[in-house]
Amino acid sequence: MRFCTAINCMDGRAQLPVIHYLQQRFHAAYVDTITEPGINRLLAEESNATLCASIHARIAISLERHDSVGMAVCGHHDCAGNPVDRQTQITHIRQAVAALRQRYPQVPVIGLWVDENWQVEEV
Repeated sequence: MRFCTAINCMDGRAQLPVIHYLQQRFHAAYVDTITEPGINRLLAEESNATLCASIHARIAISLERHDSVGMAVCGHHDCAGNPVDRQTQITHIRQAVAALRQRYPQVPVIGLWVDENWQVEEV
């Protein structure tokens, strides 16, 4: 039983593409999903301490209880929670990935972008 972790927007359109991608990328049967609207910006800017603490508590469960073998921070096209252009979203993803890599050096952390065709690419 192998787990990985998706730190994704709550938008349902982005869920299945990310889950399928991560199952292949980390050879995991199960994907723990941690969602908030515009989560990539939230983690990049650390603008809401309460929400960030909640996200980190959920990451801890995934890492400690499910032995997650990898994490991904995701952003997507047409995001209501982070309504900015693609490049700004990717900047937020990269900033969030850097912060998570520093906090959780024991696990690989990648960034994912889900485009307008709901295709996933690593950034």
